[in-house]
Amino acid sequence: MSKTNATTNTKPKLKTSAMIASIAGEGQATRSAPFGHALVELGRHKQNVIGMTADLGKYTDLHLFAQAFPERYYQMGMAEQLLMGAAAGFAHEGAQPFVTTYAVFATRRAYDFMHQTIAEDNLDVKIVCALPGLTTGYGPSHQAAEDLALMRAMPNMTVIDPCDAIDIEQMVPAIAAHKGPVYARLLRGNVPVVLDEYDYKFELGKAKLLRDGAEVLVISSGIMTMRALEVAKALEADRIGVAVLHVPTIKPLDTETILREARRKGRLVVVAENHTVIGGLGEAVATTLMQAGVSVPFRQVGLPDAFLDAGALPTLHDRYGISASVMGEAIKGWIA
Repeated sequence: MSKTNATTNTKPKLKTSAMIASIAGEGQATRSAPFGHALVELGRHKQNVIGMTADLGKYTDLHLFAQAFPERYYQMGMAEQLLMGAAAGFAHEGAQPFVTTYAVFATRRAYDFMHQTIAEDNLDVKIVCALPGLTTGYGPSHQAAEDLALMRAMPNMTVIDPCDAIDIEQMVPAIAAHKGPVYARLLRGNVPVVLDEYDYKFELGKAKLLRDGAEVLVISSGIMTMRALEVAKALEADRIGVAVLHVPTIKPLDTETILREARRKGRLVVVAENHTVIGGLGEAVATTLMQAGVSVPFRQVGLPDAFLDAGALPTLHDRYGISASVMGEAIKGWIA
């Protein structure tokens, strides 16, 4: 999809604690339902692609696939375990299921079914889940703060945390070309467009240096790459050079690129993720550095090891340190 298809929100949006609240800032360019549109395009070329959901087609943008290919769409009801088991059965018969639900329901409620019926047999099932991390204000029942840690621990599972609409659009055909199970976080609805400024191309298993900087290296994934780019631009005024290394694939991790950038002298390394600091990208990067004998100043920006509050997303992002403003102040304090 070309850049000209992006739309810009001109009216200020009321920030609420709604489950599907947008993460787009005021005036930020967005694209509507990038996952849904990309999957429809994939379905036109691959007849074995099917869409499956647990009563959340509208809220994961899978309804677009249902409209285009009703004979290849399966609504399984509020039964996530059944959803995963049925997806495994379809994959055994040669279909390529794209399964959607909320991240909490997949990773917490249906974990064993993914583990035993999909991952153990290395089946070609793509599990694409909305409301990752702190992207809803509905509290612990819907905030998937630990999903990456859970999925990283599952053998055979590839794990992806895309940044924006461009990442999602390019991710869909890439994971379809990969044989084996994939867990991908999903931003749904009107999704920000950020990476168009950086000559970006999604490659499975590859990290991308979006911008360079001499004082700080931010290694980030998901919406925190958006925040890191905002911080980097803001800190230019203070003559602080911030490099941003986007890591869309959490597993397998691009250790070669991470080590190459971390070995550059004189930079604080900050890992930023929309996930608990336990078991996610931060610990994966720290382990990579330690095992390679790379000793650098190291900090984490992430969610605490706690059950998070309910409320409006901007308030919660400030409270838990993942907003651009709070993250920028933290970085300035660390290098002072």
